Amino acid sequence: MSERSARLDLPPGQEPAAPALFQPWQSEPYVPPNPEPDENIRHSLFGEILDWMLAPLLLLWPMSIAITYLVAKSIANQPFDDALEDRVTVLSQQIRTVAGQPVVQLPGSARDVLRADDVDSVYFQISDPAGQHIDGDRDLPRPRDGDLEERGRSGAVLFRNDSIHGAPVRVAYSYVNLDPLRERGAVPGLALVQVAETLDKRAHLANEIIKGVILPQFIILPVILALVWFALSRGLSPLAELQQRIRARPQDDLSPIDPRQVPEEISPLVGSFNDMLERLAQTVEMQKRFIADAAHQMKTPLAGMRMQSELALRQVDPDEIHRSLEQLAKSSESATRLVNQLLALARAENQPHAGLAFEELDLVQLARATVQDWVQASFAHGIDLGYESPNGPPDDLLIAGNALMLRELLSNLIDNALRYTPRGGSVTVRVRRDGAHALLEVEDTGPGIAPAERAHVFERFYRILGTNVQGSGLGLAIVREIAQQHGAEIDIFNNPRSHSPKFPGSLFRLTFPPPVHEPDDAD
Repeated sequence: MSERSARLDLPPGQEPAAPALFQPWQSEPYVPPNPEPDENIRHSLFGEILDWMLAPLLLLWPMSIAITYLVAKSIANQPFDDALEDRVTVLSQQIRTVAGQPVVQLPGSARDVLRADDVDSVYFQISDPAGQHIDGDRDLPRPRDGDLEERGRSGAVLFRNDSIHGAPVRVAYSYVNLDPLRERGAVPGLALVQVAETLDKRAHLANEIIKGVILPQFIILPVILALVWFALSRGLSPLAELQQRIRARPQDDLSPIDPRQVPEEISPLVGSFNDMLERLAQTVEMQKRFIADAAHQMKTPLAGMRMQSELALRQVDPDEIHRSLEQLAKSSESATRLVNQLLALARAENQPHAGLAFEELDLVQLARATVQDWVQASFAHGIDLGYESPNGPPDDLLIAGNALMLRELLSNLIDNALRYTPRGGSVTVRVRRDGAHALLEVEDTGPGIAPAERAHVFERFYRILGTNVQGSGLGLAIVREIAQQHGAEIDIFNNPRSHSPKFPGSLFRLTFPPPVHEPDDAD
């Protein structure tokens, strides 16, 4: 334990400042809230689900039509391609070689049957290996030159899309080997047989298939939308029922919601809501208890003030009136102190909900300034009030906290020590370091606190029996609340420097955690 290093003596001619048990918070000007951004605006869950279901459905519907159209064209092409293939095969069988020249033996009736079509125009062409026209339509374009291996597959029917006279046509063609006995490896003589037709029947059949597939979808789609709407309404009905049950509750009913009566998907939400209800019930109960205790504690000073005022009104002697007014002033001071401490306790308890702003501050400067505020009160009590600074540099003892709340904490500890220390005693405020932790100690030479009482002195309105000191029993409750908010541990010991059995004194020690520094971006 270090020796006392500083005693707060004021310079000559300067009066000590009046002590302040309660320092009011500065009111800030009202600032209207910013408008909510678009992403924070409420959205309908029903509408969100409906959008995510219908948007893909409406997007996939045109894709389905396009795919159906392609499939319909493929289906429509197949039977007509088969017919073209048969015509090419029949024409290939009519080619003969006479005197080394290809000849087509096709009667007139066969030509009429080949071109017989009520819808499409049919064209055919037969040419020799040299590309010379033998029979059919001269305007039908020849296929593009392919590799010899593909052209050498005698009898294979191939298909291509082409045009004639500006009209698109489907062409089936085949190469016919005129000399199948030619030696292997030699280039065979290949005659070209082509049959083409326009695409009117194919387009008509494809359109009929599309109509047969798409038209029912125009009927089914509204039915699907209605079913989706109905399914969503039924699926979200438990939420509406839960809303009705919550609205039907009495205003003071904070009992938890039965999770067995809600769907499994919203059970976590109901569980979180029940946790909030539990915390709210605890807060309401704490407020009720606080109001009841405050009303009970205010009865005594208010009754004393009323009695003293009535007594002063009945007195005639000026001296008696003066004494009654003095008692009235003391009762008023006691009531004011009680109200200030009640407000300080309520504010300290509500700080976690309001968001306490912490900053890095010097505990040495804060303790020194607070002790200076209590010098005049120590003179009035006839008590030696001292301050001991740490051995290290004063600016090295930094903590994270709220300066105004910590001054309130230390003021209550000093006030409590001054009230319980007899005249002629001493009260010492000490700031020191213990490893990485900062310690704040308030030491007095009063009657001390028995170990059995130390667990109860931080409760509201708790007073140790046998003490004749006036007080409300709220000072240490305020100290505990502020210490908990700052993560500080508070302990009570006997004063190790007091050797009087009658006045063992008390030592209140607060241990603050080291401040957490943000990592440096440059590291």
